[in-house]
Amino acid sequence: MNRPRLKKGLIEVYTGDSKGKTTSALGLALRAIGHGFYACMIQFLKGGAYTGELFAVQRLYPNFTILQYGITCPYSALIRQGEMDCQGCDKCFAKKGHATEENIKMARLAFKAAEEAICSGAYDIVILDEINHAFYYDLLPVADTLDLLSKKPGHVEVVLTGRHAPPEIIAAADLVTEMTIVKHPFQNGIKSRRGIEY
Repeated sequence: MNRPRLKKGLIEVYTGDSKGKTTSALGLALRAIGHGFYACMIQFLKGGAYTGELFAVQRLYPNFTILQYGITCPYSALIRQGEMDCQGCDKCFAKKGHATEENIKMARLAFKAAEEAICSGAYDIVILDEINHAFYYDLLPVADTLDLLSKKPGHVEVVLTGRHAPPEIIAAADLVTEMTIVKHPFQNGIKSRRGIEY
């Protein structure tokens, strides 16, 4: 079956300290799916299984797939059921200088999934969500990702998200957007909100 393909796939980076990086990538995928394209989001360091995008994307399958490679939140079931909000405990996130073997294993599994998604020809948009954090936490070598980007098929758009995008990734990109905080509700003690931040 013939289906549309992007005429030219580029490399995009969404980075910076403010919110909106994953949300922007999801918006890009949603737009592409509206035109009949296929998208895959590989989430590095995320294993919450309670975020709104997971539930929304289930309705868009097979055009949109999300694969999570992170440590599962201990409160995931309660948050998913709406009985608890995200506690901000950071149990599901790696820490700079304190990466565990499990963090490294999950990042490598995510990278393997990224290679497959980019090179398989099955997807037009491949989002490597929070991969910049995986670099920052020394879970993945930047050189391996640069090598993968150099091999991507011409019709595949690759989006890399997360704070602390390395200079080498920025140099390899065709588009770089930095989210900058002007005001943020976290600064006023407002915690992550269901349906907005997750």
